[in-house]
Amino acid sequence: MQTDLSFWIGFNVFVLLMLALDLGVFNRKAHEISIKEAMIWTGVWVTLAMCFNGLIYYWQGEIKALEFFTGYIIEKALSVDNIFVFVLIFSYFKTPAIHQHKILFWGIIGALIMRAAFIFAGVALLEKFHWTIYVFGAILIYTGYKMLTQKEIIIEPEKNPLIKLFRRVMPVTNELHGGKFFVKQDGKRFATPLFLVLVLIETTDLIFAADSIPAILAITQDHFIVYTSNVFAILGLRSLYFALAGMMDKFRYLSKGLALILIFVGLKMLLVDFYKLPIQIALLVIVVVLFVSIGASLMSNKRLQ
Repeated sequence: MQTDLSFWIGFNVFVLLMLALDLGVFNRKAHEISIKEAMIWTGVWVTLAMCFNGLIYYWQGEIKALEFFTGYIIEKALSVDNIFVFVLIFSYFKTPAIHQHKILFWGIIGALIMRAAFIFAGVALLEKFHWTIYVFGAILIYTGYKMLTQKEIIIEPEKNPLIKLFRRVMPVTNELHGGKFFVKQDGKRFATPLFLVLVLIETTDLIFAADSIPAILAITQDHFIVYTSNVFAILGLRSLYFALAGMMDKFRYLSKGLALILIFVGLKMLLVDFYKLPIQIALLVIVVVLFVSIGASLMSNKRLQ
């Protein structure tokens, strides 16, 4: 079903309005986000996503609503890996908590733009070259295997090629200058360490998008469903970060569950021409794997206490 242009415009106007309210009203002054505030905003974003899911059900029916919900669950679950990496990046650069919201805000603006490009390019490839679905499936299975076997993620910004290139193009100050990304010193423009953190956050999301976009394309190739479920998951990422940042070590088996989900959707893509798995079964498998991995993590924590 072709989505009317008015729905695209209305949805993007809604997103811009929410972002304007976020930065211009609720977070005009830089402040450290409390867990309570983060939980409230996490609830707001989840509620908005579910209300939108209800609109999809009313407008396009049960299957499209299930596709949106499944895609949203996948993207929300995979965003937990982003959160873990954000924690490592902020710790490495000793980024003050008061400035983290601003960095994540602009980081998510960039992420929305990049993911939109990924989505339309991915859908276009699948529509024109059907065989690329096997490439995407293989990428997901390989990524899931790597996640299962890797022991820990190590952040080494000094080895990041984009950071190296940026340092050659523009000098960077050694110290912070409040919440500024750029400053002028002796008539020359310098970037601050905060901007380096932003660049690293953006490149990290670009890497994660290479996994998460094919994962949702395994569920549906409907541009509007893929785009909107992705956007809702990304918009709630900041509040989820502040809500979970201090508890990431308690979900020790969640990354293994996410790896199994990637392998599952990768296999689903590889088998699509032989057997099309019903969306209801795919959703059930994903939810069960998530609950089992979270439950195993919580039980393990109790045994260690």
